[in-house]
Amino acid sequence: MLNGRTELHIFDRGSVTGDRYYDEVLLLHVRLFRGAIGTDFIFMDDNARPHRTLAVEELLESKYITRMDWPAYSPDLNSIEHVWDTLGRRFTACLHHPENTQQLKQMLTEEWALLPQEILHQLVLSMRRRCEATIAVRGGHIPY
Repeated sequence: MLNGRTELHIFDRGSVTGDRYYDEVLLLHVRLFRGAIGTDFIFMDDNARPHRTLAVEELLESKYITRMDWPAYSPDLNSIEHVWDTLGRRFTACLHHPENTQQLKQMLTEEWALLPQEILHQLVLSMRRRCEATIAVRGGHIPY
């Protein structure tokens, strides 16, 4: 799990709510990563509404999980968004397209497992450079 990735989590049916995010992501994955890495662990999400519920905030605080301050509407800086883009490109290049939801889940899971770890590693390492470049271009200005 460390120096790697978790299994791809696919939310079955319905919208992602704060409760589902809490139960299916934070408890099953994030909390375990924090425990394995220790106090140097910094958590990054994308400021989506389900990530900002009171229950989520309380869990992060109670488990001493530090959340990275992250500007809203900044997908170009967010490594997670680049991972989704890479996975999407690999998926659309597949010769066979899914005929149903089950096949879609299976194909996404397979492409996730085949995604080279080096790509993920380089995206994480590029965060500092991308943030510094954005600050240099925009200075202290944060658009609304």
